[in-house]
Amino acid sequence: MSLISADNIQKDYKTGEVTVRALKGVSFEIAPASFVSFVGPSGSGKTTLLNLIGCLDKPSSGKLTVADTDVIHLDRKQSASFRGSNIGFIFQDFNLIPVLTVYENIEYPLLMVQSVPAGEREKRVAALLEAVGMIDQKNKYPDQISGGQKQRVAVARALVTNPKLVLADEPTANLDHKTAYMVIELMKKMRDEFKTTFIFSTHDQKIVGEAEIIYMLEDGELKGMETKGGKKNG
Repeated sequence: MSLISADNIQKDYKTGEVTVRALKGVSFEIAPASFVSFVGPSGSGKTTLLNLIGCLDKPSSGKLTVADTDVIHLDRKQSASFRGSNIGFIFQDFNLIPVLTVYENIEYPLLMVQSVPAGEREKRVAALLEAVGMIDQKNKYPDQISGGQKQRVAVARALVTNPKLVLADEPTANLDHKTAYMVIELMKKMRDEFKTTFIFSTHDQKIVGEAEIIYMLEDGELKGMETKGGKKNG
């Protein structure tokens, strides 16, 4: 059973009279609890694809199912509700709220998109602070912690709503390689613990090898797939 199924996805962007085809008939399936990377150079379509999976944009044509939902036909309100219930996001620039503490940043999605009682919020946040090794930093503000610590907080925040899927767009771009590996290993640990599917995009070849399934994009086309065992298709 697939968590995500994409069939002949195409995405066009129009600028005046010029049409740019960002994705050209991309098809793939991703199982639950997978650890997947979409790789390719800038302009290959990685971010576009993550935006489609994350219901931040819609394909121009094709079929896209996420968590048994035909996301193409959701309206804006339905898309927002679906994201809040099913998808977490991790960004390369962390996107933490500077006036909130580490604890409050992690708690924030529960206040905004889910009506979760205070006791349950406290339980979830405390468990994730422990899981990402930030319990002793919970009262600090984002400008008081390192880049690697910020990304740990971002991972915890992405998981606090118990999503089926976490999308990470270039999550290690602003980190040194040692810290980047630590963050990727943390994401794997969280996948094992929470059975959440992680999908990240990157052009960093040193990080690519940490994925268990790699989809290779080039000029909007899916050029092949590689598993951790080395099998290649396409």
